[in-house]
Amino acid sequence: MTLRALIAEDEPLARRLLAEYLRPHADIDLVAEADNGLDAARAITELKPDLVFLDIQMPKLTGLEVLELTGRRDGVIFTTAYDQHAMRAFELNAVDYLLKPFSQARFDAALERARRLLGQAEPGLERLVAPAGPRLSRVLVRDGDGMQVLPVDDIAYIEAQADQVAFHAHGREHLKSQRISELETQLDPARFVRVHRSFIINLAALQGLERTDSDAHVARMKNGKRIPVSRSGYDRLRAVL
Repeated sequence: MTLRALIAEDEPLARRLLAEYLRPHADIDLVAEADNGLDAARAITELKPDLVFLDIQMPKLTGLEVLELTGRRDGVIFTTAYDQHAMRAFELNAVDYLLKPFSQARFDAALERARRLLGQAEPGLERLVAPAGPRLSRVLVRDGDGMQVLPVDDIAYIEAQADQVAFHAHGREHLKSQRISELETQLDPARFVRVHRSFIINLAALQGLERTDSDAHVARMKNGKRIPVSRSGYDRLRAVL
């Protein structure tokens, strides 16, 4: 099976070295390179490579911020000159942490570990996000033909739409390919509440709760939107309000 790889590294010589280290591995297809964190996040979102060789200190976004924005957790090998981020990298389920300068042999060992880990995953399984990680503060969303960083504080509510979620912010809708159940684990539960199987609301954007004629509840948002609240969602709201 051919594995598709992305190199995210701001130093041209380091990108070239990684590409050379990949050359002997016929089962690896280098599909893209990025020289800053924002382009790396875009490439991960759009190309969904199997392997990501990710530097930590990059312009625009750090490697850790790239993972925060994309929700990526599997198939990531960090390549960095700094060892102080190693603990955080492994908390994010990094395959390996290559400290520069590293040899071809050390690189090959990391790649073999990645192959074993990827081989254990059953085809079709969704990428899982570790719930113990840091809460999202920003998300990467489409903006026309490009991408933009959207602060979660700007989001009024989130709506599930098939295999996507729609972030509603400032009167606009921003789509992202992600399951709402996966996203729920990344958000601060004291600020964002799953009120319905299809909706998560930002408590800061909540105007009030209303009871309907059928003895159900709806959440009235400050932007005028009325969102259905399930029984379990009502219990969650009561617990935090």
